[in-house]
Amino acid sequence: MEDEHEAPDQLVRRSKRARVPTKAYDGQPSGFDSEDESGDEFDVRRRKPSKHRTAEAVAAASVVIGFENLIEVVKSNGKHIPQVVKAWVEQYEKDPKPAMVELLTMLFEVCGAKYRIQGEFLDETNVDDVVVALVNLAAQGKIEDYQSSKKKEFRSFKENLVSFWDNLVLECQNGPLFDQVLFDKCMDYVIALSCTPPRVFRQVASLVGLQLVTSFMGVAKILGAQRQTTQRQLTAEKKKNSDGPHVEQLNKRLSETHEKITMIEEMMRKIFTGLFMHRYRDIDAEIRMSCIQSLGAWIVSYPSLFLQDLYLKYLGWTLNDKNAGVRKASVLALQKLYDVDDNVPSLGLFTERFYKRMLDLADDIDISVAVCAISLVKQLLRHQLVPDDDLGSLYDLLIDDPPEIRRAIGALVYDHVIAQKFNSSQPRSSGDEGDTSQIHLLRMLQILREFSTDQVLSLYVIDDIWEFMDAMKDWKHITSMLLDENPSTIDLTDDDATNLARLFCASVKKAVGEKIVPAADHRKQNHTKAQREVIQNSRKEITVSMMKNYPQLMRKYMADKTKVPSLLEIISHMDLELYSLKGQEQKFKTLLQLIKDTFFKHGDKDALRSCVEAIIYCVNRSQGELQDYAQNKLKELEDELISKLKAAIKEVADGDDEYLLLVNMKRLHELQLKMPVPIENLYDDIIMVLKNFRNIDDEVASFLLLNMYMHVNWCLYSVMTSTVFSEASLSSLIFKRDALFDQLEHFLQISLEAHGKGVSRALACRVCTILAELWCLFRKSGYNSSKAESLGYCPDPSTIKNFWKLCEQQLDISGNIITDDEDVNKQYVEESNRDAIMIAAAKLVANGAVAKENLAPDIISHYTMHGPTVAEVVKFLIVNTSKKDKDASYIFLKALELAHERYLTALYTSNNESLSATRLQECKDLASRLSVFFVGTAVPENLKKTILKIVEEGVSYAFNAPGRLSFLTCAVTYFASKLSKNDMPNILKKLQELTRGVNTDEDPSGWRPYLTFLESLREKSFKNEDEREVKEGTTAKRGRGRPRKNPKIEGKKLFDEKSSSEEEDEIHGSDNDEDEENQVDEDEQVPLIQSIRASAKLRALRISRDENRNQGHQVESVLVVLTVQVLVSLEDLEWVCTGGLCRVKSGSSLGALV
Repeated sequence: MEDEHEAPDQLVRRSKRARVPTKAYDGQPSGFDSEDESGDEFDVRRRKPSKHRTAEAVAAASVVIGFENLIEVVKSNGKHIPQVVKAWVEQYEKDPKPAMVELLTMLFEVCGAKYRIQGEFLDETNVDDVVVALVNLAAQGKIEDYQSSKKKEFRSFKENLVSFWDNLVLECQNGPLFDQVLFDKCMDYVIALSCTPPRVFRQVASLVGLQLVTSFMGVAKILGAQRQTTQRQLTAEKKKNSDGPHVEQLNKRLSETHEKITMIEEMMRKIFTGLFMHRYRDIDAEIRMSCIQSLGAWIVSYPSLFLQDLYLKYLGWTLNDKNAGVRKASVLALQKLYDVDDNVPSLGLFTERFYKRMLDLADDIDISVAVCAISLVKQLLRHQLVPDDDLGSLYDLLIDDPPEIRRAIGALVYDHVIAQKFNSSQPRSSGDEGDTSQIHLLRMLQILREFSTDQVLSLYVIDDIWEFMDAMKDWKHITSMLLDENPSTIDLTDDDATNLARLFCASVKKAVGEKIVPAADHRKQNHTKAQREVIQNSRKEITVSMMKNYPQLMRKYMADKTKVPSLLEIISHMDLELYSLKGQEQKFKTLLQLIKDTFFKHGDKDALRSCVEAIIYCVNRSQGELQDYAQNKLKELEDELISKLKAAIKEVADGDDEYLLLVNMKRLHELQLKMPVPIENLYDDIIMVLKNFRNIDDEVASFLLLNMYMHVNWCLYSVMTSTVFSEASLSSLIFKRDALFDQLEHFLQISLEAHGKGVSRALACRVCTILAELWCLFRKSGYNSSKAESLGYCPDPSTIKNFWKLCEQQLDISGNIITDDEDVNKQYVEESNRDAIMIAAAKLVANGAVAKENLAPDIISHYTMHGPTVAEVVKFLIVNTSKKDKDASYIFLKALELAHERYLTALYTSNNESLSATRLQECKDLASRLSVFFVGTAVPENLKKTILKIVEEGVSYAFNAPGRLSFLTCAVTYFASKLSKNDMPNILKKLQELTRGVNTDEDPSGWRPYLTFLESLREKSFKNEDEREVKEGTTAKRGRGRPRKNPKIEGKKLFDEKSSSEEEDEIHGSDNDEDEENQVDEDEQVPLIQSIRASAKLRALRISRDENRNQGHQVESVLVVLTVQVLVSLEDLEWVCTGGLCRVKSGSSLGALV
């Protein structure tokens, strides 16, 4: 070709390097030719082409491609490769040198270089010189990368290249393969090219070299089978005749076959030593991965040579590779090795050396690697190669976040712990051999005991194992165990029964397609038609199984508050229509009566809520007569509850205990969360209790206020959703609302006066949240120009001020939950913490219920004071305010002033230096966080004006009163740094005017903040604007791509004939374990489950893993997400039902929980 480079004379005439002596190009090495060999199946010579070959085949071979264009067959359709290879081998047998030149030319061309060796100088050409010339071509940019090309014509390039060399080896197996010339020459060039700097050379050479070993292995296996057959025939023949021509012929064949196998194994070792031992640690991860994949295949396919520690150690070392793909390739290779039972004895030393690393990979940063590693550990357990004492860290992954890892661990735990498939020597549990469900359930309960203190963790474990454990779907066995029908064989503790009830409920939910653990994807699940049919069948099976046993379960556990919620939740996943179809109406009626009785036996949140949800589900999903019966039962429940409330109020009025009133108020609250309850006649009684009994227990007062608020909510909903409403209904609603406001303002005042003493934090938080929700509900802007305009309400500024004072008191209380010494119900703790208070206050500003000037600065001043979740709420408010108000400088500056005033108060009125230092740092943090909102590549002009205004007015504030100069350095300086050079002279001029005639040297310490601030401004003003722009431009250019690597890094010598592999022959003492540690991403997502874990034991199990993770930041990010989800739709809310701050969107059912 025109572009091909020919070897110069001085290059091809150099002496040959030392190498294995080669034979002549006659294709007939000595020792392999025998004229008197029989023509039977053991004739391993290449058969000559048949003279009767069809003309079509000849034409196809000649037309498709010529010998001088071998590269084209690799680039084009691979279906012609066998024909071309066969034609090339025939040409090689006729005239070896030209054919060899064409093959080497093709090898160079697939590397992307056009280079050709002159045929007459082939024997004298030095391999190193040729490779150096090829490297020079690459340095000049005269090569093309076919392998990485995305062009359509090169899509099958790698597959075709591999197929070409595989076909070549197979076609030569009966002749040229053993001439010690053809493949020796090819291997020399392949090994040399694999050690060159150009990556494309190494990629192609590694691909070809690894495939050659794989193809050699295929030939060796064929020869091995022939050798076994020959040996068997020879043994049989010797039994007949100890000597004879046939025995001699078989001995000769056996010897020749053995020599060929030895020769081909030496060829494999040559490539392994020259290519693999260097490329398995190549800088290119793809090359390393292909090496490990090939080695794994070699060991499995040809264990007689490769199944030894000399080769296995490379799989162990690459378990520490920094690239996830390489680690995964190593793990997958090991899986295939351990999958063959015959390999296990030879893997003993390797397993002892590397099994701990295999266990560590189960918690790999890459999920796919971790999943594969867990499957590998299962195989180790199957062969009993891992001590049970080392599995503790694996079991902790049951509550990890990635579902793929949890599912893999669930399969391992089921097989190893529950089904015990890997430990045949361990005795089976007592009981009938066929009753595997009961045995598995008992073992599952034993696991759940470790998580009994946290229900969420138990759900994670159940979710992981559910798919593999059929016993969890055996409803009859579960109900039988709960009913204790076989007390002689089962002895369940109370905790076991609780865990079994939770398992029962969770398993039912999984069976009907629901999620039982938090998921990253919150979208609604869309099931296929087949899945919907399976779910419907599961509902029917559950219903049929529970019809008989449900009433018995409820009777037994009716008074148990830990089991009732789980058992009652099951009914919401049943097909209630089957009660009618199966003629079990009486069972249904009995169940409803039991639910009603259960409701009045409990005063706990979970039990009450489950009763309400169960009976409402029965009302909505039953049909005909059963639906009427369910509605009547619900009405009876309402009437009985109202009757009990009246009796309880009368008891309080008579001076009796308040317990009955508290319990029934909790029941009323849970019922009102789902539906309106007619308590008009009780409303005045509730007000009377609050007015006349001021010393009533705080928790009772809290639920009285909460139920009044819920009733007002439902009344407002009724008025606003009706097409026509009367003035009487409006007047009644306004009266109830104002009465509630009076009581709230009273408790607001006494809470402020108590200063946290005598009034529980729960009541104070409840007053704050209810007030905020009511102000949002009745804000004037929501009713302007409507028939219900009289419902609009605007709170007094003094009330707003008191409201915020109480909020600040609660925010300043240390800790984020109610303390143990307070007499409160911990079940409602999430409604009485800092987050709830800050959300309530932020809603007032975001919804316009309160003027932002009155409250927004106070809220923003607490931006950095109370942890990440409160900070995220405030951040939402800042963004919301900035969007609505183009000039928010007053709000930001006022917030900074409030923060600075807190610092000055702590400094001058408190002897606590730590407190003053904390307040100072909070002020600095606030300024730093607020200034970030004005950073960007293109700051709008209005924001630049806001920054300038904050700086100017901040300077004025600092000089308005003595002692405020510190405001310059702890607040103003953060915004001044964002000003442009042109704004600096005006600020400096203003500072000069303010200090004119003042001697700053008289009080150096007092004026130090001013001098520091002045120096920073001058430094910025004297900066060269042009240099700054050049610097920014340079940064922008650098950001467009990755920085270039240092081209002067010294590499290893290309063609050093001394191998460094001798130092690596032993399986012990690998350096790779320390040199190639996994890299942990700083922004890795810590599982949500970690933020709610309460078990000290579990925390201890995970401490070794979590040291490498930025846990604190990630837990904050998870909590931030939860807060944002609560706040994201604040402005869209029209109806807010805060009985637990449950929020209801407009147009939805009022009781729906968000």
